[in-house]
Amino acid sequence: MFTIDAHLDLSMNALEWNRDLTRPLAEINGREQGLSDKPDRGRATVSLPELRKSNIGLVVATQIARFVAPENPLPGWHSPEQAWAQTQGQLAWYKAMEDRGEMTQVNDLASLEQHLTLWKDDSPNEKKRIGYILSLEGADSIVHVDYLQQAYESGLRAIGPAHYGPGRYAQGTDATGKLRPGAYELLAEIERLNIILDATHLCDDSFWDALGHFNGHIWASHNNCRALVNHNRQFSDEQIKALIARGAVIGAALDAWMMVPNWKRGISTPKEMNCNLEVMIDHIDHICQLAGNANHVGIGSDLDGAFGREQCPYDLESIADLDKVPHLFEKRGYSKTDIENLMHGNWIRFLRKAWA
Repeated sequence: MFTIDAHLDLSMNALEWNRDLTRPLAEINGREQGLSDKPDRGRATVSLPELRKSNIGLVVATQIARFVAPENPLPGWHSPEQAWAQTQGQLAWYKAMEDRGEMTQVNDLASLEQHLTLWKDDSPNEKKRIGYILSLEGADSIVHVDYLQQAYESGLRAIGPAHYGPGRYAQGTDATGKLRPGAYELLAEIERLNIILDATHLCDDSFWDALGHFNGHIWASHNNCRALVNHNRQFSDEQIKALIARGAVIGAALDAWMMVPNWKRGISTPKEMNCNLEVMIDHIDHICQLAGNANHVGIGSDLDGAFGREQCPYDLESIADLDKVPHLFEKRGYSKTDIENLMHGNWIRFLRKAWA
């Protein structure tokens, strides 16, 4: 079934992990044997050939670069200008993938419909480009608001104001507090340019502050449920209901610590924690029950977000295993229409409305 993944850090993996994502997954992992500089070395699950294997023809692909103040212990860049430059290098990689015939940017209604038509035909997937919608995860690299126009002209169509910790414009995961100076101006420019606001990673205070000052289109590309895993990274039922009321779609993430409670990084294993794809269905089903329908959920796997097989469902060897998901939903009693909406339809409906 045609599938949309609303959150992949492809360019980060290409540049910071030094992975040639055009190569087979086995080759990527084989080349990393013996390396220990990243926790997921040799255990990657994402490559462009793997996307094609299971009909994942459209993704929301990120740029990401955090600014960190001197007192911030998180990794990141020491100035917003450095962070901006990093995102421009990531953009250059996407453009190189376009030049190579591997990917194509989807940034308006016409390019969306053209791309969907391409993936409906019967030609082999190996010959099809992966479509990508450009998203910025964390707004720290927007040096000042005027930079957003330049980013839009380069294809940026979604932005999350925060990532982990305190950001320049908003407070993210594990931080607290409302939006920071300059954020309201940023939100106004996001709305003017019709860029999608990604609520993922906003701490509770910044989440409610952002919703109260933004009237444009909102989604949550990769976020799970606090009712199932009690951590500020997840959304409370109240937050989920607020997003549903705004017409949002929420993508389920496949990072094990977000899926099952009491995960210990570097210690827990997916098998011992009983973390499998059924758990992802639990999170999606919880949102469906709150909504009273299956119109606000999708997949935002984050499968290349600095983790690999050591920290994802044990019944997933590669992102191609997302083709198991429709059957799991069918077992839960979801209809064919519901399943199509879960795998791609909700994201497509959202984009058609946003870009109409």
